Amino acid sequence: MLDFPYDTAPAPGEVVTVRPGLLWARLSLPFRLDHVNVYFIEDDTGWVIVDTGIDNKVGRAQWRALFDGPLKDFRFSGLLVTHHHPDHIGLAGWLCSTLEIPLIASRTAFLSAMNFYNSPELLAATAYSRFYASHGMTPEVAALVSTQGQEYMRMLSKPPFTYRRIQDGDVLELGTRRFKVLTGDGHCPEQVMLYLPEDGLLLAADQVIEKISPNVSVMAFEPAGDPLGSFIESLARIQRDVRDDVLVLSGHRLPFYGLHHRCADLIAHHEERCEIIRDAVLNEPKSAADLVPIMFPRELSPHEMSFAFTEVLAHTNYLVARGGYTWVDRGNGTQAIAVT
Repeated sequence: MLDFPYDTAPAPGEVVTVRPGLLWARLSLPFRLDHVNVYFIEDDTGWVIVDTGIDNKVGRAQWRALFDGPLKDFRFSGLLVTHHHPDHIGLAGWLCSTLEIPLIASRTAFLSAMNFYNSPELLAATAYSRFYASHGMTPEVAALVSTQGQEYMRMLSKPPFTYRRIQDGDVLELGTRRFKVLTGDGHCPEQVMLYLPEDGLLLAADQVIEKISPNVSVMAFEPAGDPLGSFIESLARIQRDVRDDVLVLSGHRLPFYGLHHRCADLIAHHEERCEIIRDAVLNEPKSAADLVPIMFPRELSPHEMSFAFTEVLAHTNYLVARGGYTWVDRGNGTQAIAVT
């Protein structure tokens, strides 16, 4: 069971004190998951911001409301981003420029943000449309998903030209606190988490969230990837290396206690999703496109279809990588997963 010390989240423009020198705020997102949590950690020379929200007019306005309101007269000393998804790094360039502060990030987050910003056509490449089509999407839907479905990845301000790298195993000193830097994979490569065992705190980013599972997707530029395997391995590592009684501060939804229980629930959730695929392909092969309405039985926008389709592929690739299942050529330019 999970325990929630807060019944509600801060409204836009409000800040909640979680611990002395540790603040929590929330920004709006224009998606089904309609918010992202951001945090502020007091340092010797100011406050370090953790994550940013996407780059749009609403996001910038909500930051200005914070700076003109509860954070008025605060001095900021840095911006730490947990990973390269735009709801976490989208306003990094704007914030670093506006506040004249350095960016702190993993190498993967920094280089990925630079790549997506400087190559906006990347995810709409013809090779990626062909990838979607090879897994059963109609050419029309594949073109839609690789364009409209990927608009989210372009909600980035121009990233800073330089950054301070942090990586797994580092100790990050912020004021009197010495955070252990952990990284996890699956939802995003080299996603940064900050662990403070003596204070019972884990800033978990999107690796562990209450109630919902983070999206775990096969990306078109790594079609044979096994992100679900990496995600499950990362959860097992957290269960092994992080205290169960920590307060978990995630990138979305509410802070909670019950870390190990939540990790176990997430692993079980994805096993259940794999079981749906096992049942679906028991008697005949099915493409990823065939499996999307089975695993997501509701109408999906292009943005949601992109996430759903690539998450189905994460589960099929996971099954194939562990044996008992294989990809078969249907002879019409598409492939399907089948029992070996």
